[in-house]
Amino acid sequence: MRHGEVENPKGILYGRLPGYHLSDLGRRMADRVAESLAGHDIAHVVASPLERAQETAAPIALSHGVDVGADERLIEAGNFFQGKTFGVGDGALRRPGNWRHLRNPFKPSWGEPYIEQVVRMSAALDAAKDAARGREAVCVSHQLPIWTVRSFVERRRLWHDPRSRECTLASLTSFTYVGDTIVAVAYSEPARDLVPPHLLAGARPAKRRAPRADGPGRAEGAGA
Repeated sequence: MRHGEVENPKGILYGRLPGYHLSDLGRRMADRVAESLAGHDIAHVVASPLERAQETAAPIALSHGVDVGADERLIEAGNFFQGKTFGVGDGALRRPGNWRHLRNPFKPSWGEPYIEQVVRMSAALDAAKDAARGREAVCVSHQLPIWTVRSFVERRRLWHDPRSRECTLASLTSFTYVGDTIVAVAYSEPARDLVPPHLLAGARPAKRRAPRADGPGRAEGAGA
């Protein structure tokens, strides 16, 4: 699951910075997803240690009588522009000294390499598999790491146009396993009606895709 909306009136790229909490709307999103998962057999709930992820996970854990765990491997992607506004006219891009960080979009050069995100997110899902094998787990993380690990599982290139990510606020990206093999990936938006329309750009209808049979096996019944 991706966390809900964050209180961020200054429009800062908050990244891994502490102190960024869910907005009132973000808490409503978290409650909505918890309601949608009430009938699921969830045995394990874990989240990125950042406040917005922990707060998003709390209603789900409460409704299933489990505690919220913390896993550093679910954290937001590292980004050089963290703590800055990002734009040409009034943000970090107006400073030529920052342009060198944009030299290689395939890595990407401005932040944590995509492949490193895949490695840590896959390991986090492995841990969720071990904690809830045969049942379901919910992992609350952040848009880029979720989209990156999904792209890896679905055999897509990791570099991409950020506008193409199918991972809106409070959305669920679910991996179905048989044994240790992923057999389907599903995407849903239980709180879609609460998401501001401008943040739905690029979102597509829910779908299922079956990865190749030799695709990597991760968390049994785990959703990011």
